[in-house]
Amino acid sequence: MRRTIGIIGTGWVGSSIAISILQSGIADELLLFDTNYQIAEGESMDLSHGASFYPAAEVRVSAINDMKNADVIVIAAGRASNASESRLSLLKDNTKIIKSIAERLASFKGIIIVVTNPVDILTKILTEISKLPSHRVLGTGTILDTARLKQNIGRILNIDPHSVHAHVIGEHGDSEVILWSSIQVGGVELKNFHSWDWNLKSQVDEDVRNAAYKIIQKKGSTNHAVGLATADLLKSILRDEHRVLTVSKVQDNIKELGGAALSLPTIIGAKGAIEVLVPNMSQIEKEQLINSAAILNKAAKELESN
Repeated sequence: MRRTIGIIGTGWVGSSIAISILQSGIADELLLFDTNYQIAEGESMDLSHGASFYPAAEVRVSAINDMKNADVIVIAAGRASNASESRLSLLKDNTKIIKSIAERLASFKGIIIVVTNPVDILTKILTEISKLPSHRVLGTGTILDTARLKQNIGRILNIDPHSVHAHVIGEHGDSEVILWSSIQVGGVELKNFHSWDWNLKSQVDEDVRNAAYKIIQKKGSTNHAVGLATADLLKSILRDEHRVLTVSKVQDNIKELGGAALSLPTIIGAKGAIEVLVPNMSQIEKEQLINSAAILNKAAKELESN
């Protein structure tokens, strides 16, 4: 069975997603679109020239309408943030772009992955305008935040991040929630791990929450890690792996969240979001998650009123 992935937007992020997809070997066909045709064409040529170094795949430029038979479409189009602004401050500019794309994907039969920031609200907007079921419109959400948390804790403990079991939930942004109460390392609760110093908690929190701002300040954009994260999500979909990932989607079955799109641990497979899992949380973490949803819902309502 031929597996096809489309990428809309071939800037820094889109091109990093493309190379990560090709190196992972999950696509037989990779379709690229950008409003600047020459950029998409140049990326297609450049990636094609590396065909000897990744599993067999065809890379070509495509119109959005020609992506409708793809298995998954990744949306990485939009203005990038700068170091002095939050992800939510991008909302007005990138909403126009996402609305235009959503209207053209109304009859799409596959799964859509939103990467463009602010990813949570844009995931909700695309779900509403395209009228696609919420389990087929996913945002990359806090997958990368969770990876940053695992990397930080692993570095401190000198443990491979794969052995750190932790989650960041809520907004992919300033109100995200680190579930400190449930972090484990090799089955041992973090609070009981012999080399963990609880005084490091605030520094890890700051490093995870502000990582993107620091990278943008130094190099102008975050792109490589989100490319790897997106390819990992795509692998779980196309191989029907039923892995648990902290993706963003419209949380239409959790009353306390008011219909916000945000991240919770979710079983991911060929049909998209198979099941959302509500993890064990402390009372403070529950309140933080509800607050994160309230912030996102407020921003969405302000956008509607403007």
